[in-house]
Amino acid sequence: QVQLVESGGGLVEPGGSLNLSCVVSGSSLSVYGMGWYRRTPEKQRELVARVHHDATTYYLDSVKGRFSASRDDAKKTVYLQMNSLKPEDTATYYCNAYLGMGWPVAWNWGQGTQVTVAS
Repeated sequence: QVQLVESGGGLVEPGGSLNLSCVVSGSSLSVYGMGWYRRTPEKQRELVARVHHDATTYYLDSVKGRFSASRDDAKKTVYLQMNSLKPEDTATYYCNAYLGMGWPVAWNWGQGTQVTVAS
């Protein structure tokens, strides 16, 4: 059974940075694109960034130039470097493998990691 464990979230002031990690167990990453998603109580889960198996990336318009997704297939780990954080980035962040171009996702969701951007 595949397990996803996200970490690296926390409370940060506007303009700050965080580096999220997602460790995958129970599956190889090499054949999958990997995505970072976020959800708030007010919004449905949305795709924030994806890094395809060939390392090509896609970003939600609102995070372009601030977020950077990467992957290390040998370590079965996906990363999301978040810079110049804004209050509207506050959300619970999740990773998952995707089928297609970001949706649907391949595995059950992990617990996520909370990111709070506030003064």
